[in-house]
Amino acid sequence: MNILLTLSAIAGATTVAIVGTNKLKKKSKTPVHSNKNNENKQVYFIGGWLASLSGAAYLIRDCSFKGENIHIIEGRKVLGGSNDGAGDSINGFVCRGGRMLNEETYENFWELFSSIPSLDMPGKSVSEEILNFDHLHPTHAQARLIDKHGVIQDVTSMGFNNTDRMALGKLMITPEEKLDNMTIEEWFSHTPHFFETNFWHMWQTTFAFQKWSSLFEFSRIETLEGVTRTSFNQYESVILPLKAYLDDFGVDFSINATVTDLDFKPVDEITVTAIHIEENGGKRVIELNPNDVCIMINGCMTDCASLGNMYTPPKYIPDNPMSGELWTKIAKKKQGLGNPEPFFGHPDKTNWESFTVTCKGNKFLRLIERLSTNIPGSGALMTFKDSNWLMSIVVAAQPHFKSQPLNTTIFWGYGLFTDKIGDYVKKPMRDCTGEEILIELLHHLHLEDLLDEIMETVTNVIPCMMPYIDAQFQPRKMSDRPHVVPKGSTNFAMISQFVEIPEDMVFTEEYSVRAARIAIYTLFDVKDKKICPVTPYKRNPKILKEALKTSYR
Repeated sequence: MNILLTLSAIAGATTVAIVGTNKLKKKSKTPVHSNKNNENKQVYFIGGWLASLSGAAYLIRDCSFKGENIHIIEGRKVLGGSNDGAGDSINGFVCRGGRMLNEETYENFWELFSSIPSLDMPGKSVSEEILNFDHLHPTHAQARLIDKHGVIQDVTSMGFNNTDRMALGKLMITPEEKLDNMTIEEWFSHTPHFFETNFWHMWQTTFAFQKWSSLFEFSRIETLEGVTRTSFNQYESVILPLKAYLDDFGVDFSINATVTDLDFKPVDEITVTAIHIEENGGKRVIELNPNDVCIMINGCMTDCASLGNMYTPPKYIPDNPMSGELWTKIAKKKQGLGNPEPFFGHPDKTNWESFTVTCKGNKFLRLIERLSTNIPGSGALMTFKDSNWLMSIVVAAQPHFKSQPLNTTIFWGYGLFTDKIGDYVKKPMRDCTGEEILIELLHHLHLEDLLDEIMETVTNVIPCMMPYIDAQFQPRKMSDRPHVVPKGSTNFAMISQFVEIPEDMVFTEEYSVRAARIAIYTLFDVKDKKICPVTPYKRNPKILKEALKTSYR
């Protein structure tokens, strides 16, 4: 794995304009049927998130499935999982986070969504809609890192010394099999200077890595390049059109229905025989027929998330993550289903907190624009590198919600160290109200003299505590993440950011879609279509050369 391959992309924090050619092919809106006869099969997806919705679309498009034979069981009130976006101009909007896309490396994502019609651009696919918008809004971030004095840092240099480069080069050639349970901090322990570099500050806040995060994922960063933007939040830009596509084919959705357990055949093979569900205060059991299939999302990074508001901090309630609890139950029943403990057993290390600011008018955004010299939607993260919370903010193109009035603006941000005392508000971030988080931010922006004036324009600040948002980056053994289709499985697969896909990197939309495609094509023996491989940047001499040049800036 080659960590150097994205150095040019991180350097693109100053100029990240995705230019690559559009490799999409025109897709028919009608399903392309496989030769398999699936008339009498039922498929049950546990969790109504991107991976499951994508899997359902593959069943319709590539496996001749009737929508009525596809069942998606979701324990929450809304579909989409971590691809969310909600609220209104009166109570405030909420973005728990931003799921990044990438034009060059999201091979299966773009291929699938080229089959999904846009809801807002008649005759266009979702892929075309997103890429058209992104090409019209190139990124040219002028204020990626800001110090405690409000001075914008020069990030044209990565800041490496030769010891840092040697450590990166060694990581590049080390087999993953030798990285079990190793953290980023352990790998670079002999060169602590690495954690003072511009590269680390930008990488840590872009992808929410911690020093104690797994070296596995850090070694896979060549699979990410720049950031491709959606026209609205990811729920409205990605989830809603995919849900509309599935509705058109009559897919069956069960909302507010929690799967509590799975039964398996008492033999060595992995065969699901029953699904236990709690809904509306009652319990029911779905008995699977011999041809039926169960596909489960085995982990969700936004489990146990809670919201606060302007005057109330969010609650920190890491107990009983819904997906992790079910995964724990079934992992005890069958070998080969992984180990959730490294991921869902350490909320003190996997949490961080986001916040969404809703304002009347654009006064606040204009002040941020004056500091950054970026109009909304043209910049990347703005990170306050010396802040105790390691706070960052993102100002997306406006409007970010379809229901957002013209006289309303929003932006969101987050802090990675929620247990640290603020620089100006002398409380841990997790104990702060939305108002207190905003006061801390205004001081880092050096706008404290305008505090009262800005506060008059603020409708709400909604903080969101997420105990497991970094869970997928936890130190682990390779065996802790199960294969998408575990060895010995006859009718069961797992799809999420917590399964093992060689070469690919978690925390991406592509990972969820690729996992779904692997599950469907494997369990239904799809031969006439191929899963797009991970972009082989590590074998591209030109990219290696550019990355190496960047490491010496």
